Amino acid sequence: MPESSLGVWVQEDRARKPLLALGAERAMNPASTMKLVTTYSALELLGSSYSWKTEAYGSGALTGGTLDGALILKGYGDPKLTLENFWLLLRDLRQRGLRDIRGGVVVDQSYFEPVAHDPGAFDHEPLRAYNAAPQALLVNFNAIRMRLLPQPEGALKVVADPAPASFKVVSAILPDNAPCGDWREGIATDVSAAGRERVLTLRGRFSTLCGEKSFNLIALPNGSYVDGVFRLLWDELGGTLGGSFTTGELPPGSLLLARFDSPPLADVIRDINKFSNNVMARQLFLTLGAEQAGPPATPAKSAAAIESWLVGKGLDFPELVLENGSGLSRVERISPRHLGELLLAASHSPIFAEFESSLPIVAVDGTMKKRLNGSSIAGHAHVKSGSLEGVRTVAGYVFDEQGRRMIVVAMVNHPRAAAAKPVLDAVLQWVHSR
Repeated sequence: MPESSLGVWVQEDRARKPLLALGAERAMNPASTMKLVTTYSALELLGSSYSWKTEAYGSGALTGGTLDGALILKGYGDPKLTLENFWLLLRDLRQRGLRDIRGGVVVDQSYFEPVAHDPGAFDHEPLRAYNAAPQALLVNFNAIRMRLLPQPEGALKVVADPAPASFKVVSAILPDNAPCGDWREGIATDVSAAGRERVLTLRGRFSTLCGEKSFNLIALPNGSYVDGVFRLLWDELGGTLGGSFTTGELPPGSLLLARFDSPPLADVIRDINKFSNNVMARQLFLTLGAEQAGPPATPAKSAAAIESWLVGKGLDFPELVLENGSGLSRVERISPRHLGELLLAASHSPIFAEFESSLPIVAVDGTMKKRLNGSSIAGHAHVKSGSLEGVRTVAGYVFDEQGRRMIVVAMVNHPRAAAAKPVLDAVLQWVHSR
């Protein structure tokens, strides 16, 4: 690879100039290290205790446990409205006495501006969980978890969780006793429509020596998913539902019945950065736009909010391109120097403790758990990694052997970037050991 494919920027957090700057001015694709821009700006603009609400309203009279009208679910972009948290909201409704909903359910998605979304546009993998579209009411990342459970007699049990009534699974996976290897690559997935149902067909081979495994996918449109999961959970809670599921806006005069508040932002960004959750990052990115410029959220509002925040901090990044704030993009750009300067600014911010602790610890956890194991840098660096086709990046904080905190950014943009992982690891190790 040519030197022009590499950009590196290294500086001690108390120094006035970089220790190393190689190709650091180039506008480069940062992949998932762009999440550092989104999460740091969110901590300063929203505050570490910021949380998202999800509300449930009734549009009619509630008498004796019966709602003579519709239940309206209004979302505000919660990135972590997991199956368990959605269940808590519905359980709250049951504990408050609601049992029978006569007028169906209306889902209010108006906090985010609706946009056409092709889940296969980015990488032709429309079922991959990271390709889910952001939504004001996003339940469980719109994902279905497929569990592969080897049985004592050598058979393989396949379980979908959650399993809406409109979702069926046909498994043609052949179990065997071959070495485990890359088990996920051995399973092909296909979704087809059969009337109102979606049918997931699984084919391939799976070694029972792998033990229990699972993977997530998006197999239902958001509306169908929320409909199916609501009906499933509401029935389990002993509730009944009449009417249909529709999308609309909250009618004036509706009565607030229950509200669920998400975990605080400081907790949410740990999932985003440690495990590189693209869906959560996109939810957070859009939230910034809605909070700073008013709903409905749009990517343009969010990009403008971050750019204005940078200007307010005296940071001028003319090459910065923000598409969705997650780094899952072919067009997002930032230079290694400017990402480094952003990390330098963060190291002197009151929210630095929350920010740094959200990053993976090298050789310990998150996406860096299996990198640089057994080396002297293990446990001595908080580093976010990034990976796309033709892109490999690292960015974060490394403690050197003298106990100094060093800011490190290294990016490779090249068709053969996958081969550059040892180079990036060597940069991190050099900064620690020099």
